[in-house]
Amino acid sequence: MKTNIFYALLLAGLALSSCNKFLDGDDVPNKIVASEYFTNEASLKTYANGFLNSYTPDVSTLTRGDVNAEYMTKNNPGNFYLGSWDSNQQGGWDASDWNMLYNVNYFLKYMTGAKDSVSEDVYKHYEGVGRFWRAWFYYNKVKTFGAVPWYDEPIDPEDHDQLYKERDNREFVMSKILEDLKYAEENCLTGSGYVNCGQINGYIAAAFKARVCLWEGTYRKYHKVDPSTNSAWTGSYGTAEDFLKECVKSCEFIMGSGKYRINPGTKYSNLFLSPSIEYSEILWAREYSAGLNIYHNTTSIFNSSSSGGCWNMTKAFLNTYLHTDGSRHTDKPGYKTMTFREELSGRDNRLSQTVMCPGYQKVQDGNKVEYSVFINTSFMKTGYWICKWMLPSNAYEGNTTCNNALPILRYAEVLLNYAEAKAELGQFSEAEWEKSIAPLRARAGVATTPPVDADKYLVDYFDNSVTDKWILEIRRERGIELYMEGLRYEDLMRWKLGQLITRKWDGMYARLDEKIAIDQAGDKFVCFTQSKAGSDPKTTYFVLDRNPYHSINADNCIQFEQIPLVWEERMYLRPIPQSALNINLDLGQNPGWE
Repeated sequence: MKTNIFYALLLAGLALSSCNKFLDGDDVPNKIVASEYFTNEASLKTYANGFLNSYTPDVSTLTRGDVNAEYMTKNNPGNFYLGSWDSNQQGGWDASDWNMLYNVNYFLKYMTGAKDSVSEDVYKHYEGVGRFWRAWFYYNKVKTFGAVPWYDEPIDPEDHDQLYKERDNREFVMSKILEDLKYAEENCLTGSGYVNCGQINGYIAAAFKARVCLWEGTYRKYHKVDPSTNSAWTGSYGTAEDFLKECVKSCEFIMGSGKYRINPGTKYSNLFLSPSIEYSEILWAREYSAGLNIYHNTTSIFNSSSSGGCWNMTKAFLNTYLHTDGSRHTDKPGYKTMTFREELSGRDNRLSQTVMCPGYQKVQDGNKVEYSVFINTSFMKTGYWICKWMLPSNAYEGNTTCNNALPILRYAEVLLNYAEAKAELGQFSEAEWEKSIAPLRARAGVATTPPVDADKYLVDYFDNSVTDKWILEIRRERGIELYMEGLRYEDLMRWKLGQLITRKWDGMYARLDEKIAIDQAGDKFVCFTQSKAGSDPKTTYFVLDRNPYHSINADNCIQFEQIPLVWEERMYLRPIPQSALNINLDLGQNPGWE
């Protein structure tokens, strides 16, 4: 017997209350008269605030969304990457997974009750907010499953033709997402009452539209076929170039507003560790408050060897960081055999604010001390322990009292989206460089000189899929600036580089039985041995026989590998869950998952 998904959604309902009590109470949609609720701006705002409270990305998405990207190690890769995944294990299609869509469509249908009591601008603003969230929902569904059924109204539980219809064409669904985001960009307000106060506004809508359009434009460029069908793109609902042009348009709208800039006086790490939001370059963030006892647990997770992943950066990615004079690290003679302190010296300032480098300071029981991954070798995977999201004090370890704000959309991403879209369109020059990449490098203490040729190391890093010097440099900058902000895995998917996930996780140069200086003063060391630790009190001994997932590779670099990972062409999409196919065979299965 078929389970009526949208009837379940109707019963789950949507409570109409304050931002702090959303989805709580008895006033579900089937128990209220919509025309009696949606009567003024306050009712529209309350409902819209509920979307913010329920659907804003959570702390794990914002700080750990890239745990499956190629540039970091992990303790326990998910089963999806081990070659044993199937449709019976896949989720994402239960009634609760569609609840957000029902709630948004309900709002968009019945908000008309307030139309006569608010100005046209205010009404269109809230319609734009609703359409923003519908686009947000569908974008995540398309990234996961490709083609999905499109619904732009709350579905009557008796309408079986709609409830159990086939999936709509992926290109059609993306055109509807773009339609929603265009409306939100053009109609969501940008006045002082809507900007820098946690509300969805025109700039946030434009920034998200730019992200979506860059995704779709480059996805269609690098994927020659629609992976939902294995058929060539038709272009019936817009081309790759159309989406890239829309990305540029949205970025230029934000860049030309004068509202945002890259502040050279703002330390990169402050964007992620400060409790206050740097509104000059953060469009949207999750804000926490010690006074209101609203916290998160990020520092605790990053310092836990059980609940956390002991995340380290790979050497291959670390090699992409430039030196402050703008020179490439991989052009330096002997760069492969540089010691820990040598290779981390004189680099892009963002490196020492992303991973623990010699001189990293941390408060331990009230005293500021130099701290490194080698103090607790259970975290030592490659030697480059990620600290970007960690408050530098042990007072936040083992608890949930972090109150640092977490960015959702940054102006830096807008600049990078602009640069990449222009480069992919073949419209990038030194003028665009000065507007987009140069400000980011200047803030990082790196010379802003444009590249004169393609970096051979980056060509190899991206599997010879790109040779254009501008695209390569933009990808370098994007990876560094947005490291572990939940966008890298998306980048690999749209660039059709999922295979990079299977690369070995190489780390620091570590010739067996040699002492390697690890602190700023050069009087503390680490030594990698095969079977027995030494007795030098200034040396941390890492015994390979006690750490079975570590080895020294042919280049005399530490290597960490727990389980070999698998990547197959079909993995650019998840399978349609078997539980959904049991209800509706008309959905069909994605190619390769049959």
